[in-house]
Amino acid sequence: MPNIILLGPPGAGKGTQAKRLVDERQMVQLSTGDMLREAKTSGSEMGRKVAAVMERGELVTDEIVIGLIREKLGGAAGGGFIFDGFPRTLAQADALGQLMADTGQKLNAVIEMRVDDAALVARITGRYTCGGCGAVYHDQTKPTAVAGVCDSCGSDKMVRRADDTEEALRTRLMEYYKKTSPLIGYYYAKGALSSVDGLAEMDVVAGSIATVLNSGD
Repeated sequence: MPNIILLGPPGAGKGTQAKRLVDERQMVQLSTGDMLREAKTSGSEMGRKVAAVMERGELVTDEIVIGLIREKLGGAAGGGFIFDGFPRTLAQADALGQLMADTGQKLNAVIEMRVDDAALVARITGRYTCGGCGAVYHDQTKPTAVAGVCDSCGSDKMVRRADDTEEALRTRLMEYYKKTSPLIGYYYAKGALSSVDGLAEMDVVAGSIATVLNSGD
């Protein structure tokens, strides 16, 4: 039952690989955004704290996020946990390490999904999705058979994320390198870091991640 962190810049494919691990290994994905949205509508004491902070337009504190994770760790997770979007800073990494120790659990692997910035920009700025069924396409690597029409459901409602522009992506990359990339050195020093090629084919990336997880069995 491995507990892992997926590290990598925006667009590296962390969400895609996390979903595969959930489907194939019955792991539980702990996404910060999902947990906050769930807590906000839960009616619990922690949920009321989250709702109050978000309604004031303030950032949720690390203490609250750790509290939400603590609640999740207390539940059953037959396949282990995937930390997605947390930690983002060294302080959060320290807090998570302390939480794992307090709950008698351990972090088995930190998997860095390495990317080349220029290739990543090309991949992200060319992608679009079907507004009907959610199928994902790309201008160069996976266009629809008929321009503007979904291969899967026939919908002509194609959507591009507002932040999938080169300028927006480079801003997000800079934020990642300033705040989150120091975690690579942090976990390397702890002997927990493994790296995979995040720009390889999805099945190849999944195989590389599986190799890391299986080596720890």
